[in-house]
Amino acid sequence: MDPALLRERELFKKKALSTPTVEKRQAASDSGSHKKKKPKVDKESSSGSKLSSESNGNFNIKASSGYKFGCLAKIVNYMKTRHQNGDTHFLTLEEILDETKLLDISMKQKQWLMNEALVSNPKIEVRDGTYGFKPKYNLKDKKALLRLLDKHDQLGLGGVLLEDVEEGLPNAAKAIKALGDQIIFVTRPDKKKILFYNDKHCQFLVDEEFQKLWRSVPVDSIDEDKIEEYLKKQGISSMQETGPKKVLPIQKRKKQAGQRKRHFKTHNNHLAGVLEDYSDGVPVKK
Repeated sequence: MDPALLRERELFKKKALSTPTVEKRQAASDSGSHKKKKPKVDKESSSGSKLSSESNGNFNIKASSGYKFGCLAKIVNYMKTRHQNGDTHFLTLEEILDETKLLDISMKQKQWLMNEALVSNPKIEVRDGTYGFKPKYNLKDKKALLRLLDKHDQLGLGGVLLEDVEEGLPNAAKAIKALGDQIIFVTRPDKKKILFYNDKHCQFLVDEEFQKLWRSVPVDSIDEDKIEEYLKKQGISSMQETGPKKVLPIQKRKKQAGQRKRHFKTHNNHLAGVLEDYSDGVPVKK
């Protein structure tokens, strides 16, 4: 070993022995039995875990209910589509689930569909344990559509929504095209189309003198309510408007430019030279 290193080692030992050291004694309380302290459980973390577990439970409930109603919507849309394509025969629940590829639903959800959802749905008809689509107007062909429009025209019920016809009539576009000018289309302000029966018996020439007499009767001063009341008295039913009603904007009251000064009558005319007018405030004495 290097002698220089040995000398430094000896000097270090001597210096260490010459330096006094004092050891600190532990207190009596600390010298007793050393008990292990229990780790404090953070209340916030425990409450947070409870909240997270509750939120997870609520999320699972919402997710399951959302999945159920999603399955119901898929079934109703499928039944509507197949009805519009001409497949009007009824299906069992197993056949519906097979065709909609909903084979992973549980037995509980199947019971819910059979006993609650499909039975109470207004667009589903139940017949001997089988299910079919239930449109507003169950129309088989174009002749049935024409009879429906003619009936509405005779009873004064107005037209029929195109979307209701498309819902209930298989291959509706083809049938409507085949009827041609026997149907009149009217578009409402909300862009929805209405079908009316085109009664060709009403298409006749009117004499010009009668037209002049008709146009000579003024009706500008008569509002629609009075016309409807007159028709009811004559036993005639008027066509009711089925479109969306326009909401009139509420007119705001105009604020007055300035408040008018109120003028009071004076009754003490005999004291005109004695009394003073303080309506503009107390006059300043000069």
